[in-house]
Amino acid sequence: MIQNRNGLSRQDRISRVVKYERLFDEALAGHDPENLRLLEIYYTSGDWLDDYEADERGELPPDLKRGVLSQDALYDLLSDQ
Repeated sequence: MIQNRNGLSRQDRISRVVKYERLFDEALAGHDPENLRLLEIYYTSGDWLDDYEADERGELPPDLKRGVLSQDALYDLLSDQ
C-alpha cells in the first residue's frame, strides 16, 4: 500500500474526504450540532489542511466531490454557528 508523507494511504485519504464531505452536506442541510462538532475537529486538527494540500498537489481524483476542502465554505459554516 502506497502511503504519502504523513503515512496515510491514498485510499484512506479519499475515504476521509468522502466522510467529511457527507458530514458537510448534512450540516449545510440541517446544521446538526454533532456534524458541526466533528467538522470543527477535522478543520482544526490539521487533517483538513493535510487533505487540502494533497488536493492542491493533485493527489485526489478529479471526480471526487470536495466542497469540504474549499478554502471558505467550511470556515464560513463553522463561523456562522
